[in-house]
Amino acid sequence: MNELPQPSLRKNDKQATLLIIVFSFVVFAAVSFLTQVKFNFDLPFNVHVFALANAIINSVIAVLLLLALIAVKSHKYLLHKRIMLTALILSVVFLVSYIAHHLLAGEAIYGDANHDGVLSDTEKLAVGSSRTIYLIILFSHIFLAAVILPFILFTAYRALIAEYPKHKKLARLTWPLWFYVAVTGPVVYWMIHPYYR
Repeated sequence: MNELPQPSLRKNDKQATLLIIVFSFVVFAAVSFLTQVKFNFDLPFNVHVFALANAIINSVIAVLLLLALIAVKSHKYLLHKRIMLTALILSVVFLVSYIAHHLLAGEAIYGDANHDGVLSDTEKLAVGSSRTIYLIILFSHIFLAAVILPFILFTAYRALIAEYPKHKKLARLTWPLWFYVAVTGPVVYWMIHPYYR
């Protein structure tokens, strides 16, 4: 349990780099495009269930990241690996749910209390500085979520080929950024959900 796991993949840096860059670009492009589209389906359920699911998934990922950190600090490397792979799988589930929410619900505006899609001066005054706080958290969350994927994949790749010193060096950057994205996701949901239509 305390021994470093053997490689799960054969090392091929050139192929891995190409795959990670292409995959990251395709995901970024797909999310950027699909979040600008909205389908108007008459569904028998509240489409904001996807936003709630996203907040829950992000919360679970944040907990998993903490557990994985504790596991690796305790030299429980196999447990660490399993927890991190679970976090990666949940991230894929999150991505699907995130796209589904945007396709079905569109965008909500923080402070739009009457849900008319327009933020009036009165509504702006009502929310005050909390809107600025929300936008800072939202934009930092979106920016880091957009750039973190290749870092996560390169960090995972280094572990899967058992290049642990390089994995550790990358993880020191990747882990706090991923954790920030996972924590701020539920915060964004908690702040914006009263303004869902």
